[in-house]
Amino acid sequence: MGFLELHGVTYDVAAGHTLFQDVSFSVSPGEVAALIGANGSGKTTLARIAGRRAVPAAGTVHAQGGLAYMPQFIGSVRDSTTVRDLLLAAAPDRIAQAAHEVDALERQMMEHEDESIQMRYASALAAWGEAGGYDIEVLWDIVTTAALGIPFEQARFRELSTLSGGEQKRLALESLLRGREQVLVLDEPDNYLDVPGKCWLEEQLRATDKTVLLISHDRELLGNVSDKVIALEGRCTWVHGGSFTTWQEARTARQDRLAELHRRWDEEHARLKEMVRSLGDQAKISAAMAARYRAARTRLDRYEEAGRPPELPREQRLAPRLTGGRTGVRVLTCSELELTGLMDRFDLEVGFGDRLAVLGSNGSGKSHLLRLLGGEPVEHSGSWKLGARVVPGLFAQTHQHPEWAGRTLVDIMGRGEGTREGLHRGDAINALNRYELGKAADQWFETLSGGQQARFQVLLLELGGATLLLLDEPTDNLDLESAEALQRAIGRFQGTVIAVTHDRWFAKSFDRFLLFRADRSVVETQGPVWDEQRVNRRR
Repeated sequence: MGFLELHGVTYDVAAGHTLFQDVSFSVSPGEVAALIGANGSGKTTLARIAGRRAVPAAGTVHAQGGLAYMPQFIGSVRDSTTVRDLLLAAAPDRIAQAAHEVDALERQMMEHEDESIQMRYASALAAWGEAGGYDIEVLWDIVTTAALGIPFEQARFRELSTLSGGEQKRLALESLLRGREQVLVLDEPDNYLDVPGKCWLEEQLRATDKTVLLISHDRELLGNVSDKVIALEGRCTWVHGGSFTTWQEARTARQDRLAELHRRWDEEHARLKEMVRSLGDQAKISAAMAARYRAARTRLDRYEEAGRPPELPREQRLAPRLTGGRTGVRVLTCSELELTGLMDRFDLEVGFGDRLAVLGSNGSGKSHLLRLLGGEPVEHSGSWKLGARVVPGLFAQTHQHPEWAGRTLVDIMGRGEGTREGLHRGDAINALNRYELGKAADQWFETLSGGQQARFQVLLLELGGATLLLLDEPTDNLDLESAEALQRAIGRFQGTVIAVTHDRWFAKSFDRFLLFRADRSVVETQGPVWDEQRVNRRR
């Protein structure tokens, strides 16, 4: 059985800023602990420390039973990244190192097949076997068959770019859940999973005897699987020893207690300061009061040295201004549209002000449809047309923007990318502040958390003047407060929204539903349908 413990963990970022300090918690054998907090609070960094992918400034991490870590984004913008590369990234270090040695020598043998390289290659193959490489290939065969429906030998060189985000996540999860490591640190494992995939993950987490530290923003999943909640608020954590379903109530009670402690501390602090001031004045005219003054001064110093109660968590103040604008009555018309190899032909008409949720399993073509409507080249037949004054704005599911790599948010906004025109630094920071991104203004885009990247994309949609929002899983990386703020902004948006989503809570706020079915048909339904047996065609 696995066990995970963090004690006194502190992490400092640039310019001497402490992201969090003195973090201590444990995850008991067989327990599923949810790590939650606002976007940018340090959840991913803390998970990387727990998964031994980052080193804290202070504190220790202890894991018993073998440790495996899955990052938030498991794919790569490199087209050459393969299924085998992904599985190796999730494998124990000894196996990954042995595989890299074999690969390097195979490349050398293609150029110089001399005896010394052959001998080294034979030794590398022996080391691969001793590390458990051949055994793990048997596991990988089970994993790819379960996740992709094909054996490892057929899947090993398939590029990840040909898989949907959900297929990539399912592949990594199958590997970790079936592996030997007893402690799993999972950063947003449900992102990109369709609803059947989320239900599968819930079943696996409820059934596993592994010890799991889990980051997720899916309230339904957290409520169904969590045994405890570790909340990262401010620069510290507090632990709720119950399910996520009771966390909000416990948080409210904790905040009330903290507020009362702060009120009492401030009152006592003010009383002691007034006592010191009064006795100080008296000591100036009476030597007999000097001793009492020194005693009061010492008492005040000790009170201040003991410090205030734990800090009150700061509430986020997101203020999206998705304004939109009037367009023609017909915003989108599709006639006999078919995305080649993904779906059968279908007709669709979307009117001004519609809120259309696009549902369906991973790999069915939903994201391809949004990319097509956003102006990207997607192979298709049939026709589609945007109406008058329709300005599409696309929110990308994976947040992969290689053109922004190594560039700050202020630089991107200053050059007018995704906006109507470039913004001066002051205006850019004011806009970033409304999305709780002001402090990240000079950070590179790729160094932001997934939620911060999502917020930045929404901000660019706002500044770009989009009248048709094309949102591909917009809530996947957003914390609860950010997701609620986005939903409120969408409710006020004067325009049309088409969103691909697997968020069961988010989907309920839409008024039209388009289902991409496993049999390649596309049908409109009366409500958000997750079980295809309940499809009711809308006529």
